[in-house]
Amino acid sequence: MIELRIKQTVRDVADFPKPGIIFKDITPILKNAGLCREITAALQEQVKDMKIDLIAGIESRGFLFGMSLANLMGIPFVPMRKAGKLPYKTVRQEYNLEYGSAALELHEDAIFAGQRVLIHDDLLATGGTVVAASKLIEKLGGEIAGYSFIIALDFLKGRDRLEDFSAPVYSLASY
Repeated sequence: MIELRIKQTVRDVADFPKPGIIFKDITPILKNAGLCREITAALQEQVKDMKIDLIAGIESRGFLFGMSLANLMGIPFVPMRKAGKLPYKTVRQEYNLEYGSAALELHEDAIFAGQRVLIHDDLLATGGTVVAASKLIEKLGGEIAGYSFIIALDFLKGRDRLEDFSAPVYSLASY
């Protein structure tokens, strides 16, 4: 079962990025090519019946499987980056994290009106980053087709914050 394999592989890192946070580190997954293929296939299985025009991956770990999933599905991938990291004209959305604040940016020509976008990230926690990503897509006229995560920290209620966007939320492993 993919959830069990993910949970057996993810590493907990205490007090990162600040005291009291237990960080779910997916980098041990990346050392296992077979597990990476299984995860990408499982993500595709979850969204296979959805109409998706492109996948937007959230920096930085959302790039890893978001790009692989987009390639597997034969659709475009666009990166959503931290402020100041994209070289072209951008739109920006500020947001709060469970351990601070930040901003996401997207190239202004990354998404066109009416495109259906699957937002992918490695982990759903409180939902602040994903809500910011959703608002960016909507600013450009895109529609949220759904959300895809490897891990969801359900006890932090991030799914609840996504209800306003009326799109399905998928994850492979939940804590």
